[in-house]
Amino acid sequence: MSKQKILALEYIRGISMLGVVGIHTGSYSLSNPTVNVHLFALLEILTRFSVPIFFFVSAFGLFLHQDLTGKLNYRQFMVRRARTVLLPYIVWSLFYMIHYTVVSKDLSLWHPSTFFEYLLFGLASCQLYFLVILLWFYALMPLWRSMVGYIIKHPLRNLGMLLLFQIIFNCYSSHLSAVHLSNYYLNKALSYRLNYWVLHYIFIFLLGAVCAVKYADFAPILKRYQQQIKIFFCITAASMLSYYYYLLNIAHYSPEEAVNTAQQLSTVGIFYTLGSTLFLFMLFNQYKMPTAIDNTLALLGKYSYLVYLVHPFIMYHLSAFLLHHNIIMSAKIVIAFYLCTTTLSLLFAMIVTGISKFFPIVNLLLTGSGLAKPKSGV
Repeated sequence: MSKQKILALEYIRGISMLGVVGIHTGSYSLSNPTVNVHLFALLEILTRFSVPIFFFVSAFGLFLHQDLTGKLNYRQFMVRRARTVLLPYIVWSLFYMIHYTVVSKDLSLWHPSTFFEYLLFGLASCQLYFLVILLWFYALMPLWRSMVGYIIKHPLRNLGMLLLFQIIFNCYSSHLSAVHLSNYYLNKALSYRLNYWVLHYIFIFLLGAVCAVKYADFAPILKRYQQQIKIFFCITAASMLSYYYYLLNIAHYSPEEAVNTAQQLSTVGIFYTLGSTLFLFMLFNQYKMPTAIDNTLALLGKYSYLVYLVHPFIMYHLSAFLLHHNIIMSAKIVIAFYLCTTTLSLLFAMIVTGISKFFPIVNLLLTGSGLAKPKSGV
């Protein structure tokens, strides 16, 4: 794969990180009872592709050099993924749990059952569930290899069937919110299903895998159908916004209720994720970006992992500062909050990277990289 094509993935990762920061900024903006619903839509609706597209990028990178006819060294594969995902997940979970304990003086998180529950479902911080789902995707790698091998025999038909399954499954999952089981542990497992059920994102993950394996066919398709991809993206984005404003103005939902309904797992959200994925990949793969944008996207992509992991910590203390000074989350403050969070998170990532040149263990613990990498086993 050429440098340009690799950069397309890196740029998407950076854009997605900005989207995740936007989603969490939107949550803080709700502290203002008269939240600007249009800015809220920008932060919470148009960014809804951000988490699913991370799975696309992860699968693409995972399958880019896969030999589906070869044998997978599952043990070595999982050892490497445990280092790059499981180790940082545990370190950051402990960090956020310790932080909560210090600021709240509440020791309840350290009760064995609660501690286990938090680690199992990614509850220590709002963004960590993504790593839990990713670990489950890795653990099931032999299954995905088999499925990708089957899908590429008739990609369009099989991906269409998988898309239909995704829509049906997500609709089914949304109705489980009213189900309450008598068994405590089963009820917990059902309640936190969004934090670990890989089936919620199976279509976008396998789409990334198929596009990587069939890249020689995928790239020309993107070029040939650029106009159709642009139109599809615009239609799906407009549909997301229309659904949101319908829920607000016709169904009289609150902004929080509206965004919890018009989210990435809804039917319109699935199509918007697909439209955004194809559009962004086509955009960064087919067009040369201006130097300033190119450098910015490269910077965001390079540090996206650390920014993703640390930004809730930055947000908490920025919010505490605003609360202490009785500053209301007006539209201007929300924008400043977003920019400050992104900037401070980037600075943190740069500082960590600089320190890691002298103390590689820091980068190893926080991102899973920094020491000599074992063979992939793939």
